[in-house]
Amino acid sequence: MLEWPASVQPLFIGGTLLWSGGLKCLGRSARRSAERSALPSLVGEGRALAAYRLTGALELALAAVLLLPPAYAAEAVAAVVLGVGFLGYLTYAKVAAPDSSCGCLSKRRTPVTWRSFARAGLVTAAALLGTQADAWWAGGLGAGTAVLLVAEVAALLALSPEADGLWLLPLRRLRIRMRHPLADRSFEMPLESSLQQLLASPAYRQVSPLLRSGLRETWDEEDTRILCYTAEYEGTAATAVFAVPLRHYLPEEVRVALVDESSESTLLVGV
Repeated sequence: MLEWPASVQPLFIGGTLLWSGGLKCLGRSARRSAERSALPSLVGEGRALAAYRLTGALELALAAVLLLPPAYAAEAVAAVVLGVGFLGYLTYAKVAAPDSSCGCLSKRRTPVTWRSFARAGLVTAAALLGTQADAWWAGGLGAGTAVLLVAEVAALLALSPEADGLWLLPLRRLRIRMRHPLADRSFEMPLESSLQQLLASPAYRQVSPLLRSGLRETWDEEDTRILCYTAEYEGTAATAVFAVPLRHYLPEEVRVALVDESSESTLLVGV
């Protein structure tokens, strides 16, 4: 029953350990990652880097054993022991050094949270399942196991703050773009949004000392909103005409012109 999903667990665990061990042994920021972790508290500051690299070397060695043929049951058992060790280390870090960084899968400072425990639990569970495999993982590859591997990798990334830049941040930006009122062209844009954009623009900062009134008049022309203010330029009464993007928040694209309405001449064209 378990042989089908168990057969490819060494591939998933080996790939994860290859990532983690490679960072610890080959990463340029290994010293900084070791110093930020709970290892200085656990083994002492002088031994932290050595312990960090030794852990990485063990991960790489186990990854090689898991990924290369032949397959032995002891490989998965060793992965279970390593996973339990990770869970124990995370527990120690959370209690003894709560401000420390996990230092697991990237040089980024990532505090120990529930995601760290869930990720270690996922790898340990996969290792436990892998103990049921009786053949090398390459023989078990197929459509079904490929779907399982993709799901496990997706879960690993979702539980890894180090990978947030790959999926979580783009997702948040997409949600903001979709939910932001400027993203919807189906309704009339509120005047307040245009005023906020105007106040943040270089054009407004350029001529604001010349303004002598509040908003006097406004209208829309296609994708531009026109805002008019009374102004004074070198002793001449004028109208400050601002052109503000209507459907997008682009303060740097706001334009302004000072117009003498009595002579219908342009006194100043701003940024």
